[in-house]
Amino acid sequence: AAYEDMTVKIDLFTQLDAICKPGAVLATNTSYLDINRIAAATQRPADVIGLHFFSPAHIMKLLEVVVADKTAPEVVATGFALAAKLKKIAVRAGVCDGFIGNRILTHYRKAADYLVLDGAAPEQIDDALEAFGWAMGPFRANDLSGLDIGYATRKRRAPDRPPTERYSEVPDKIAEAGWLGRKTGMGYYDHSAKPAPPNPDVAPIIAAARAAHGITPRTFTNAEIVDRYMTAMIVEAARVVADGTAQRPIDVDATFLFGYGFPRWRGGPLHYADTIGAAELVRRISEYAAEDPHYWQVPPLLQKMADDGTTFADLNKEA
Repeated sequence: AAYEDMTVKIDLFTQLDAICKPGAVLATNTSYLDINRIAAATQRPADVIGLHFFSPAHIMKLLEVVVADKTAPEVVATGFALAAKLKKIAVRAGVCDGFIGNRILTHYRKAADYLVLDGAAPEQIDDALEAFGWAMGPFRANDLSGLDIGYATRKRRAPDRPPTERYSEVPDKIAEAGWLGRKTGMGYYDHSAKPAPPNPDVAPIIAAARAAHGITPRTFTNAEIVDRYMTAMIVEAARVVADGTAQRPIDVDATFLFGYGFPRWRGGPLHYADTIGAAELVRRISEYAAEDPHYWQVPPLLQKMADDGTTFADLNKEA
């Protein structure tokens, strides 16, 4: 078990490289870090692979098999064989910040934070998405996993944040107050009671952030919340398919069905996208872009599908 820090990972894999016998598979469970860099720290990059389990690992079925640039085919096969022995659903993923699932998650989580900045309460967003079918809304899920995880990731990425990107300080302020979710008893919610009510001290943090950004809060219907959140998810999922991080749309769907509590009967984000239609998704994105052109951009793949009248299901057949 090693903390999600590149220096710690490289130090560990340098030691493993020195003591493990030739042919041993060196696998990391990192959620975001560049496996090519970890592999480069060894004398056997062909034997290094990512095996990204999902929390809680004894329950969640998903295993992302993350294939680095120099990972040998037999090592990839070993990763899939291990998944089968563990009765996991294995999905092949390419190397990028967050792989398939967490890369998409990072993007659509921003949509939830923007909704809070613009006027929605965290508990309204959670309730709307749970009514849609999610096992847990994003803020309740954050409290479960620990707010320090996202905080550390945002700080790591801060130097590369584009100046045109909107940024909500609300999650940072909550974490900096020591409210890290269930493990500290307080996060977005007060976990001293069951069911946990909203943490009353979060509302002033949100109000201060809105004032700092010059935002006059507005109301959102639950349907508007679901549409923005799901459209943001589909946008990044389309990019993940287009750049080959996921080999097929169905791999994205499997990732979210078995690792993220996506409502099963909706078939996964890209199956759900087909029920909306690419043309309608492009219309929505273009509408939202009037408020935030940096965040809301139409992926070329989605635009092509709208122009051609094709679907993600068609891409699954081609793969």
